[in-house]
Amino acid sequence: MTELDFTGVFPAMTTPFTPDGEIDHETLAADAQRLEDAGVAGLVPAGSTGESATLTHDEHIEVVETVVEAVDDVPVIAGSGSNSTHEALALSRRAAEAGADGLLLISPYYNMPEQAGLREHFRAIADAVDLPQIVYNVPGRTGQNIEPETVAELASHENIRAYKAASGDIAQISEVIEYTRDEDLAVLSGDDALTLPICALGGRGVISVAGNVEPERAVALVDAALAGEMERARELHYELSPLFRQLFAETNPIPVKAAMEIRGHSADTVRSPLTDLSEEPREELERILAELEAADGPGREQTEAV
Repeated sequence: MTELDFTGVFPAMTTPFTPDGEIDHETLAADAQRLEDAGVAGLVPAGSTGESATLTHDEHIEVVETVVEAVDDVPVIAGSGSNSTHEALALSRRAAEAGADGLLLISPYYNMPEQAGLREHFRAIADAVDLPQIVYNVPGRTGQNIEPETVAELASHENIRAYKAASGDIAQISEVIEYTRDEDLAVLSGDDALTLPICALGGRGVISVAGNVEPERAVALVDAALAGEMERARELHYELSPLFRQLFAETNPIPVKAAMEIRGHSADTVRSPLTDLSEEPREELERILAELEAADGPGREQTEAV
């Protein structure tokens, strides 16, 4: 199995589209290189933020291939989950063939399996694909929670090496960390606003939406938190908190794609049934991004020095 250090900031990448809705591979590659240059620990293409739900299977793998080819040294963790174990296996195998270093596996959605079904699902993929894998719990999108005891059982598998915590339940996340202290399982925040408290509890970083827009600050926040520099980590947390909130003013990835366009990185085109960001949330997002840019100079120098 490939060794992979799940520590730090892993941007959940957006998938840029041309105005007619095709994947813009040139912009995708440039974005991957920009994030690598910013010092992120890895990249996560083709996940929820990458609009995987509206990608064909072939497009899904093409996105992974583009990111793999674009970067030099950072690992690429491909989103390859599905509500069908058969489909998730097929996507995971193809992602491995495309050069992915690891896999992000959302729990099955809509069909809402019991905990035994969740265990069988994740173990089937871990048995079949010899890559480090992240179990992704986001009950707000899937309708089903992965219980801490289930995570603890899955952590004994040599290929299940991380857990993306996006339940919003800090007590439950604390339980996962408590129950897996004897396992080599990295707990990663799946919610930018909870990155600092999760790191304080023993988490190792974040799979980040905000990291697409402010990667240097996101990296500095996690680095400070993991180094025990809590005053600096809190300063960065509160500096970024307005952005954290605004990036979820409407359904992800609508706001982050708007932010990427405002920053000049890519167009804000989303695939139907998603729609463009509404006027008032966009105006507020522009204000927040302008304030962060105004804080560059001495503020950014301090951030980069952490």
